[in-house]
Amino acid sequence: MPETVLQPALEAPEKSRISPRSILLWAVVALLGAVAWGVLALARGERISAVWLVVAALGSYAIAYRFYSRFLARRVLEPDDRRATPAERLEDGVDFHPTDKRVLLGHHFAAIAGAGPLVGPVLAAQMGYLPGTLWIVAGVIFAGAVQDMVVLFLSMRRDGTSLGQMARNEIGRAGGAAALVAVFAIMIILLGVLALVVVNALAHSPWGTFSVAMTIPIALFMGFWLHRIRPGRVVETSFIGVALLLLAIVGGSWVQNSSLASAFTLSPTTLVFCLVGYGFVASVLPVWMLLAPRDYLSTFMKIGTIALLAVGVVVAAPVLRADAVSDFATSGAGPVFAGSLFPFLFITIACGALSGFHALVSSGTTPKLIRKESQVRLIGYGAMLMESFVAIMALIAAATLEPGLYYAMNAPAGLLGTTVESASHAVAGLGFTITPDQLTQAAQAVEEQSLIARSGGAPTLAVGMSEIFSGVFGGTAMKAFWYHFAIMFEALFILTTVDAGTRVGRFMLQDMLGNVWKPVGRVNWKPGIWLCSGLVVAAWGYFLHSGATDPLGGINQLFPLFGIANQLLAAIALTVCTTVLVKSGKLRWAWVTGVPLAWVVAITFTAGWQKIFSADPRVGFFAQRARYADGIDAGRVLAPARTPADMHTVVTNSTVDGVLIALFLLLVAVVIVNAGIVCVRAVRAPGRLPATEAPYIESRLDVPERAAEGLVGVRP
Repeated sequence: MPETVLQPALEAPEKSRISPRSILLWAVVALLGAVAWGVLALARGERISAVWLVVAALGSYAIAYRFYSRFLARRVLEPDDRRATPAERLEDGVDFHPTDKRVLLGHHFAAIAGAGPLVGPVLAAQMGYLPGTLWIVAGVIFAGAVQDMVVLFLSMRRDGTSLGQMARNEIGRAGGAAALVAVFAIMIILLGVLALVVVNALAHSPWGTFSVAMTIPIALFMGFWLHRIRPGRVVETSFIGVALLLLAIVGGSWVQNSSLASAFTLSPTTLVFCLVGYGFVASVLPVWMLLAPRDYLSTFMKIGTIALLAVGVVVAAPVLRADAVSDFATSGAGPVFAGSLFPFLFITIACGALSGFHALVSSGTTPKLIRKESQVRLIGYGAMLMESFVAIMALIAAATLEPGLYYAMNAPAGLLGTTVESASHAVAGLGFTITPDQLTQAAQAVEEQSLIARSGGAPTLAVGMSEIFSGVFGGTAMKAFWYHFAIMFEALFILTTVDAGTRVGRFMLQDMLGNVWKPVGRVNWKPGIWLCSGLVVAAWGYFLHSGATDPLGGINQLFPLFGIANQLLAAIALTVCTTVLVKSGKLRWAWVTGVPLAWVVAITFTAGWQKIFSADPRVGFFAQRARYADGIDAGRVLAPARTPADMHTVVTNSTVDGVLIALFLLLVAVVIVNAGIVCVRAVRAPGRLPATEAPYIESRLDVPERAAEGLVGVRP
C-alpha cells in the first residue's frame, strides 16, 4: 500500500480555503458566471454584448481551476514533490533541464497554442456563437485540460516518454505499434498544416517577417542571460525580453515603410526553407538556449494581445451580430464548411477545447523540463485554460463582424466570384446583406486590395481584432495598423508550435527507432538527435514545399484531414491515460479520462464515417472523387480546379484523403480494442499489473512546493 506523506505546512492553507471570505469570493464568481450564462442562454433574437461571453468564460475557468483541477491533482494523480522529476535525475543541458515554472508555463502555452484556437472558432462561427462557446468552455474544463494535465503527469513519471512509446509500453505490441504509426503520421500532417499557415501569413509581409525573425536573437540573448550571465533572474530577464520584443514590433512597422522592406519581403518558397532550417536548429540546440526562452517570450506577446483584446471588448462592449444558433448548424449546408453541428463543430474547434496535438507536447518537451511534480497542475491544466480563452476571444472577433462581411470573406471563391458585385449577390443568396461599396470600404480600411474569399479564418480574425482595437485605441484611422499587427501576431502565435512540434517529433522518432536500435533511443546521443531531427523536418518540409508551390498539392492535399486527425490523436492520448489509471489501481477515477474518451471517439468516428461514406460531395471524400471523375468524363472543369489537370489532381487528393482517414480510424480502433483488453485484465488481476514508472528517487531540488497547491504526496 502507498505511504501517504503528510505535511503540517498544508494544514493552515486548508483551513484558510474554507474561510467566510473565501466562500464569499467564490460565491460571487459563481454568481457572475451563472448570470452571464443565463443571459447567453435566454437571448431570443436580440443582440447581446460580447462582454457576457468574457464573463461566462472567465468565471467558468476560475471555478474549474480552483476546484476541478485541484481534485484531479489530489485524488487522481497525487503528485509528490519529494520525488525527483526526470529534469532533475536526467539533466543533460540539452533536453532535460529543471526550468523555472514561470518560464515553463510560457513555453508550454506557446507550444500548444497554435492555429487552432485562432482559426477554428472563426470558422465555426457560421453555426452561431452559442454552440462554439459551450464546446470551448465545457470541452476544455472536462476534456482538453484534463488530457493535457494527465498526459504530462504520466509522461513525467516515465522519464518524459513520448505518447506513442507510452502506448506501446502500456497497451502492448499490437496496440502500441498501431499507436506509434498513427501518432507519427498524424503529427507530420499537423506540423505541415501549421507551417503552411505561417508561410501564408508571412509571405510578402516585411513587418511580420522582421518582427518574427527578431524573436530568435532576442530568445538566444535571454537564454544566455538567464543561464550564464545572470542565472535565475527570471523577472529581470523577462523585462529585458519584453522591452526588446516591443522594439521589434515597432521596428517591423518602420521596416515595412523603409528601404529595408524588400530584404524582408520573402516569397512562400523562401519562407519554406527558412522554416525548415529554423525547425532543425530549434530541435537540436539545448532547450534552454532557444526553444524555452523564445516560447516564453512569445507568451508575453500572445497573452498581452489577448488581454488587450479582452479589455477592448469590455470597454467597447461590441454586440454579437452572429445568430446564437444559425440555420447552418442543423442543415449542414454552410458555405464555410459542410456538415452538421454534430460532429463537425467539435472537429473544427479543436485547440481551445480538446486537441490531440497538445498530448504530443505534454509528452515531449515539457515533461523533461518540469522541476516539481506539483507544477503539473499549473502547467498542464492552467495553460490549457489560457488557450481556451484565446479561442473565446477569436470567436468574439468573428461573431461581432457583420454577417455579410463574414460570409463574403469565408465563403468559397467559386460561390462569391471575383468582384464585389458578384460577392454581394452571392451573400444575398445566403440570406445576408452587404453592398459592393461596403465590401470596397472594408478592404480599403485595412489597406487590402480585396477581402473577398479570404478563407481560412486568419484574415477574418485580423479584421475582427482591428474592429475591436480601433474602437478603443486610435479610431478608424488605426484599423490598417491593427489589422497588420493581428496578421503578424497570428504568425508568431503559430510558429511556436512548429518549433516545439519538431522537437517533439524528434523525441517520438527516437523512441520508435530505439525499439530497433537502442543507441538511437538515447536522447543525449548526438548522431541520433541530428538524424531524427533531419528526418522530421524533411518529412513535413516536403509536404510544405509542395503545398507552397502547388495550390492543390503537398500539404494542401492533406489539409482536409487536419481536424479529424487531430482529434484522433486525442482519442489515443485519452485511451493511454484511461488504461494507465486502470492498471495503477485507480479504476474509480478512470471516468475523468474515460468520459472524454467516449465523447471524442463518438465525434471522430462519426465524422470519419461521414467523410468516407457520405453521398454529399461536399462532405464525403469518395463522393467528391466520383463527382470530379464524372466531370472529367463530361469534359467539364469544376471549382476549385482551373484546368483538366487540376481535375485529375482533385480526384487523386480525394482518394488519398479517403484512404488515409479509413487507415487512421482502423489504427485508432486497434489501439482502443487492445487497451480495453488490458483494462479488463487489470480489473480481473488479483494485484496491479507491472508498472512502467521510473523508480522513486528522492529529490534534492528546493523544498516541497505543495503548500501553495494544497497537494498530498504519495510515495510508492
